[in-house]
Amino acid sequence: MAKKDGRGPSIWDVFVAIPGNIANNATADVAVDQYHRYKEDVDIMKHLNFDAYRFSISWSRIFPDGTGKVNWKGVAYYNQLIDYMLKQGITPYANLYHYDLPYALEKKYKGLLSHNVVKDYADYADFCFKTFGDRVKNWMTFNEPRVIASLGYDNGLFAPARCSKPFGNCTEGDSSTEPYIVAHHLILSHAAAVQRYRQKYQAKQKGRIGILLDITWYEPLTKSKADHQAAQRATDFHLGWFLHPIVYGEYPKSMQRIVTSRLPKFTKSETNMVKGSIDYLGINQYTTYYVYNQPLKKNQVRGYVLETQVRFAYSRKGVPIGQRENSFWLYEVPWGIYKIMTYVKENYGNPNVFLSENGVDDPGNVTLPKALHDTRRINFYKTYLIQLKKAIDQGANITGYFAWSLLDNFEWKSGYTSRFGIVYVDYNNLKRYPKMSAYWFKTLLSRKKHQVMFDAA
Repeated sequence: MAKKDGRGPSIWDVFVAIPGNIANNATADVAVDQYHRYKEDVDIMKHLNFDAYRFSISWSRIFPDGTGKVNWKGVAYYNQLIDYMLKQGITPYANLYHYDLPYALEKKYKGLLSHNVVKDYADYADFCFKTFGDRVKNWMTFNEPRVIASLGYDNGLFAPARCSKPFGNCTEGDSSTEPYIVAHHLILSHAAAVQRYRQKYQAKQKGRIGILLDITWYEPLTKSKADHQAAQRATDFHLGWFLHPIVYGEYPKSMQRIVTSRLPKFTKSETNMVKGSIDYLGINQYTTYYVYNQPLKKNQVRGYVLETQVRFAYSRKGVPIGQRENSFWLYEVPWGIYKIMTYVKENYGNPNVFLSENGVDDPGNVTLPKALHDTRRINFYKTYLIQLKKAIDQGANITGYFAWSLLDNFEWKSGYTSRFGIVYVDYNNLKRYPKMSAYWFKTLLSRKKHQVMFDAA
């Protein structure tokens, strides 16, 4: 319930209200109404043998203006949700930011483009640690910061819809600088929040804190040196953009070389704050693409995606990389999850990792009987989990898995045209119906051989 009980608007509330931005001009004002139905949803999790739930706290529900006055009704809601989860044996995994900057800060100082956001975000995070940290022991600072920076500021597909004219239909923005500035402030905000947690709360609360990064595996289209370099460059600009500073204290060398002076630099004190600023790492992984080299043309207008200098391909020699799903970007490629986990293990010191999102969608207009008989989704989960276990067996430090998602819900620009849930939601009356995949998970978890968890925003 986006407008209920004193929550302030976020940049996404404003974005959603603009006709044409969301499929069928849908809104998220009610969505699946977990605000009122959280007990029912937690009961479903318990019934399905899940033992953990990843949820996101809305910054503007706690601080309607981003800073200052606290909305205690919002605080009460999260307290009730957390307490009920614990009562039912569900471990809370709290994410502090899921694309939803308070709109008041966008108006006040252009939001993530301003360094001011670093302190304001750290103050918000500090309040959450102080208020909920006696019960929440698993924290994540940001969900998919690359998506925030790229889709929000390079092509304008997501809020706040800023970009250079050649890259999208935006009224303002600069794709050659803003994605990099925003990413820099996101990294500093993350590190500042982690610093607060470690200095003030961690010793007493005995929790841990990390970040959630989205990752696509990029497979070279050919055996050529150029395509192998292209795949590495794509990975650097996607995963390395955030993980490299957190592990090594600097941006990947390929980004430094290509973006040059437009890539912000960390001061010595910032480097010290950023480096090592995760206790664990969440990885959102769905799909894999072939890539091939696409050099920049002379005098070409610069932008983040363009500067990766790669093009995507979805088949090789006439053979598709995997089955195409309802979402245009999602191909079923199980081996990609093995390759990305092995890459993280070998290149980033084998951190403690959990799969924080993984799943597949049906069309929004699928009939209830067909939606419930989701054998294709079961096959997706099965094949991906097999590849995940292969990575674990070879030494990858993977300790958990969240399916995306518990419920069919509002899927950002896709609105209600995409159903990722293992529980079907009838959007007319919001009744929940567990699908076959839900019962497949229940059986799997009853064996007590895996720690498989659950996820929804």
